[in-house]
Amino acid sequence: MGEFNTKSDFETRLFINNEYVDAKSGDRFTVTNPCTGKVIAEGLQGAGAEDVDLAVLAASKAFKKWSKTRGSERARCMLKMADLIEADMEKLAMIETISMGQPISTARKFMEAVPAYWRYYAGFADKIGGESFPEDGDARIKFTQYMPYGVCAGIASWNGTQVTGVKKLAAAVAAGNTFIFKASEKSPLGAIALGTYIKKAGFPPGVINIVSGAGLTGALLANHMGIWKISFTGSTESGRKVQDAATKSNLKIVTLELGGKSPAIIFNDANLENALTMSSRGFLLNAGQICAVCSRTLVQEGIAPKFLEGLQKKFEDMSRLMGDPTDPKTYIGPLADKIQFDRVSSFLEAGKSSAKILSGGTRRGDTGYFIEPTIFVNPDVKDDIYKEEIFGPILSVKTFKTEEEAIALANDSIYGLAASIYTTDVTRAMRVSAELEAGTVTINAPYSATFNAPFGGMKQSGQGRESGKYGLMDWLQVKAIVFNMDMPRTD
Repeated sequence: MGEFNTKSDFETRLFINNEYVDAKSGDRFTVTNPCTGKVIAEGLQGAGAEDVDLAVLAASKAFKKWSKTRGSERARCMLKMADLIEADMEKLAMIETISMGQPISTARKFMEAVPAYWRYYAGFADKIGGESFPEDGDARIKFTQYMPYGVCAGIASWNGTQVTGVKKLAAAVAAGNTFIFKASEKSPLGAIALGTYIKKAGFPPGVINIVSGAGLTGALLANHMGIWKISFTGSTESGRKVQDAATKSNLKIVTLELGGKSPAIIFNDANLENALTMSSRGFLLNAGQICAVCSRTLVQEGIAPKFLEGLQKKFEDMSRLMGDPTDPKTYIGPLADKIQFDRVSSFLEAGKSSAKILSGGTRRGDTGYFIEPTIFVNPDVKDDIYKEEIFGPILSVKTFKTEEEAIALANDSIYGLAASIYTTDVTRAMRVSAELEAGTVTINAPYSATFNAPFGGMKQSGQGRESGKYGLMDWLQVKAIVFNMDMPRTD
């Protein structure tokens, strides 16, 4: 368990108005290590209606001053936050590892992005400018101002609490909003720990509040009449509930980063070794528990036999790197918990009756929620393993003949989060990327988060964007101010 020796090493309370406080709800829950099955923290406090009301009240009071605070001062707090997190990255990474089984090598990489996001958005805090429009025969001069929404909320996914959270949090407070942050009940410990850093960084009371809890707490945030924008990362099913609650309450603005069943298209001219590495090591990062991972691999018939032979070998090699997530040599850890394990196992069993298994297809051991890296070959396009988001180490491979067929197969999905193209033909890469219905298309590599480029989905993979300047603007509303110049002179 790294440097954590007892359950008392973890903060379990809520963080409201710059203080750790006991939840008034009385709701308590535990977090279990998915590798060992042992409880690592108990008595975590779930926020109820009264707790959420208190967080909203604190954020509302803080907004009046924070929204008018100089951008350079907001940036100062954010830069200090980055420094504090950077100094404690190993500790925060290990919390994610023991909470949801993320290999420490992966957790460290995810954590490295967190201070970078704080610093990136700190740079925007004093540079939020509007536009002006001259008279155009209408005797009117127009200009725009970008205004924060007010009290906002963010709900992060369990597969990368810190990095999915900071995309929301840093952009929102840079824009002048105040914030209530909730992590998944599967991996809340790292989020709760942030309270100490928030206070040390100099954020005024109420600017950032942290609550814990399951779906009920999330619903309270989505339904709250005092919250004006909410951003959610998670499943499409849960995203619909957030959208519905936001609509039925106060029509709050909603950003959704949801599920995916992303395609990777591998053409005959692709660099085969690169395509194999990215389709194995790239896909199996975090045991396939990444929303933008390409879990549908479409390979052109000319290289399919050699590709499948190589992919089987790669998966078998990667299987040897499965194990204890606290070991730096481990690349594939367990699934996050029993619920996720049972869900992935059900897809695995259903797939065996309809498609050929090239590799894997079984559970690893009887302790921990490990599933062997699995490849299904040429499943029917109507099979669940091909069309549904599994969120585990299960890859479907299907062959195609022509470019047009590959595009049709890739777009035949309710999702549109990401896609990858493997080819050495730059013209083809540009042509095909323009046709793919995906928020992000990568060439000769899988998706990897970058703080200066926008990320978000099309179709049922969500709405709005995170990261980059687009991610900042998502936390601002535009106001038009119009001056009538057709007035009699007073001199």
